[in-house]
This record gives sequence, structure tokens and C-alpha cells, in this order.
Amino acid sequence: MPSSDDLTKEVHALRVELRRLNRHRFIRVHNSMPRMLAFNFARGLAVGLGTVLGASMLLSVLVWALSQIEFLPIIGEWAAEIARQMGELQ
Repeated sequence: MPSSDDLTKEVHALRVELRRLNRHRFIRVHNSMPRMLAFNFARGLAVGLGTVLGASMLLSVLVWALSQIEFLPIIGEWAAEIARQMGELQ
């Protein structure tokens, strides 16, 4: 059976860990509703921007690669038409 001194040490150790946990950045950010909303809003903007930029780059590389394939009549003409239309947009 643990002694009173052992229990006191354990409670003190728990308090130290709880204080350390409460100082953690994640807890401080999520401790306030406005801060949590602002953090999640900024995170959503970053994810959305990254998705749009990544998809744009991937699509442009894909269309460019398909426009280089002219020996396949259907795909080559289709890709050339897409590349022509994208050139008009710029």
C-alpha cells in the first residue's frame, strides 16, 4: 500500500505535467473560441490555396504533355485544341 508521502509525490508530479500541458501551444490556441476559429479559418485557406495551385500545375503539365502527342489522331487534336484555348486565355 502506497504511503502518504508517495501519494503526495505523485500528485505533485501530476500537477507539474498538467501545468506543462496547459502551457502547450495546441492547448493555448484551442482554449479560446475566437482563436480556434481564426486558426481553423487560416488553415482552411491554406489548404484551399494549396489544392487549387497544385491542381492547376498538375493540369497544365498534363495538358502540355498531351499536346506533345500528335501521332495519335484523336488525342493529339484534342490536346492541341485545349492548349490553343488555354493560350487564348493568357
